[in-house]
Amino acid sequence: MIRYNKTKALVLTIFFFTNFTINAQTITVAGGNLVVPITPITEAGMDYIGSYDSNTNLITISGSLPGSFLNLLTGGVAAVISLQYIPTSWNNSLHLYARRSGGIASIVGLCVLCSASVNNGTNYVEIPQSINTQFFTINFTGTLGIGNSISYSGINVQLRINGISVTVPVNNYNATIVFTVGAP
Repeated sequence: MIRYNKTKALVLTIFFFTNFTINAQTITVAGGNLVVPITPITEAGMDYIGSYDSNTNLITISGSLPGSFLNLLTGGVAAVISLQYIPTSWNNSLHLYARRSGGIASIVGLCVLCSASVNNGTNYVEIPQSINTQFFTINFTGTLGIGNSISYSGINVQLRINGISVTVPVNNYNATIVFTVGAP
């Protein structure tokens, strides 16, 4: 029997930044880096699960959408939160995914029969490289008055990395995840 003894360590560091597509709306991204320690390989074909998940609340997103931005939109969709990653040191065999849990959205100011909610993004969405893809939406109903806005908070994000195998060289891999607030 041939045994394959090799210790493989992969450290993935993700940096978080925000991007704004229209002035005045805000998004705040708080959290830490995703570090994925890989269990040492003791035999060929064993000890790999190939997919690693972060804590469910690795990242927390919050922010606000002013009424001037909301009045430009139609159909009840207030905003689309998109994401992408920009590689610093990366192997294209590795794939990043994100999903959200929780989150609240509320109308700030006087608004009759208005509501706001955080929708979609509860299943893993693959994060593409350098191309924005829709992650979740913040929807509202009603007619906003002067000085109204939507506040959102408590949106927890979990990351997943797939593609880890013996064919991916041992290295420290880094990428930046960019979150964008924009119109649908």
